[in-house]
Amino acid sequence: MRHVLRQHIEKIVPLTDEEFGTFISHFKTRKLKKHQFLVQEGDAAHAHFDNFVISGLLKVYHTSDDGQEHILQFAPEDWWVADYQACSVSGPAVVNISCLEASEVLSISFENRERLCSQFHKLEHFFRKKLNGGFLAQQRRILSMLNKNAKERYEQFLQVYPGLSQRLSKTLIASYLGVSRETLSRLSD
Repeated sequence: MRHVLRQHIEKIVPLTDEEFGTFISHFKTRKLKKHQFLVQEGDAAHAHFDNFVISGLLKVYHTSDDGQEHILQFAPEDWWVADYQACSVSGPAVVNISCLEASEVLSISFENRERLCSQFHKLEHFFRKKLNGGFLAQQRRILSMLNKNAKERYEQFLQVYPGLSQRLSKTLIASYLGVSRETLSRLSD
């Protein structure tokens, strides 16, 4: 599993065995069951970790005051997932991250990640590229919700998450797109 993380990083920056050994020593493996929370709103203990998904599928969502679930993103294999607001301000979690499938993640504390980025500028470059990519993806998603119709949002979902439509229920995809399940059924036929 550790070689998967190394391959992921080396798509952007090369690492020596020593650099990777130092880096990976700061990670903890977490095995989670389907429906288990990786992070739960209000939680401070687990909110300050960046997590690389080795296997499985997670969703990041917020529950509004009226009890409605708003899915922000999905995190399949080879993705990073975290509550970045909680990490940045060292506060409690503002989102939920739960497992849609049994999952395995490698977790590094935000503090250790920052320390390693100071020590190894290659890692700082890697995380900057990943965070910029994540920011751009969130911005595209917001603009999509504001400017695109349901069909265009569904097509964008299929591009961003290739193959995920086979692993997710129509209810979850509809929630992510902000449409009813019936509307999604018409779009996906």
